[in-house]
Amino acid sequence: MRFPSASLSALILAVALASLSLLVRAQDEPAADPAAAEAPAAEAPAEAAAPAAAPVTPRASEMAVKATSNPLLKVVSTGKRYVAVGARGHILVSADAKDWKQVAAPVDALLTSVTFADAEHGWAVGHDASILATTDGGNTWTLQHFQPDLGKPLFDVLFLDPQNGLAVGAYGLMLATQDGGASWAQVATNPVTEEERHFNALTRLGDGSLMVVGEAGLIGLSADRGQTWTKVASPYESSLFCVIAAGDKGALIGGLRGNSFFSADVAAASWKKMDTGTDQSLFGMASLPGDRVAMVGLNATLLIFDTAGKTKQVPITDRIGNKQTDTLSWLLPTRDGTLLLVGDAGVQRLDAAKF
Repeated sequence: MRFPSASLSALILAVALASLSLLVRAQDEPAADPAAAEAPAAEAPAEAAAPAAAPVTPRASEMAVKATSNPLLKVVSTGKRYVAVGARGHILVSADAKDWKQVAAPVDALLTSVTFADAEHGWAVGHDASILATTDGGNTWTLQHFQPDLGKPLFDVLFLDPQNGLAVGAYGLMLATQDGGASWAQVATNPVTEEERHFNALTRLGDGSLMVVGEAGLIGLSADRGQTWTKVASPYESSLFCVIAAGDKGALIGGLRGNSFFSADVAAASWKKMDTGTDQSLFGMASLPGDRVAMVGLNATLLIFDTAGKTKQVPITDRIGNKQTDTLSWLLPTRDGTLLLVGDAGVQRLDAAKF
């Protein structure tokens, strides 16, 4: 799987327009003069230097009346409030996970992930290789990185502290910062970046190691805060979209067609397939009280795993009781015991009694 359908359509359109432009230009150019081709190089007139291309200026996200019901991809807690990001550069904040407000963002690109190193310092990433930062808990955001001509969206971001962070994305894109995002640099080519697979999710394991998962079952580990990486044998050959830490060295991963696997020691590459009971792709997961784990995905899929290994599918309905079919991309348990769900329908709350 390469990109979400909207992005793939845009990519195909861009390639088609570029090809058409080259064809039209070739047809409009006059035939070459054989005599001119035989002229000595010294007699050829000097060509004027091409003017430098003007930098692309990002367009700020527009404030939307129905921002809370527009597509959202991730929601996190800062410890003091909740922050969600999604389509058209929308960033929503809430103090109680009930009342949400949209805040201004410097780009209108799709934002795919958000993370906080502490209650005040946070970062969001997305398409156009955009990286946004906040130092006031999500109320205001500045643009740290923007490279639309790269053609590589960012899909996840993780900070180990307010200074050191990583952002990962399409075609092996892995950026690192050691100054809070004031500067970002591509991580040196390594066993997990050399094949230019898409990186979909990034996490820190219990022992401090970093783990990345992605396209074609890619799994990578770093024991030195992301400076070097090793490739780990994978239990699955297709895309993995989500990962959470389990214990000191373990992790739970999820991906295409309901595939999920658990390992108590990722480096040892010993994996157990989870019985999810679904063929719907899984995009997000979170630990719940009572040593349970929840996963969300396509067609409003919400799965709850208990300590006995049993799987419960929780139906998601609208206000009048009809079953929803919208994609769910992420979930987050709140301080008051409810479950926040984000996806195509925006942000939703699920009472504890339902899960």
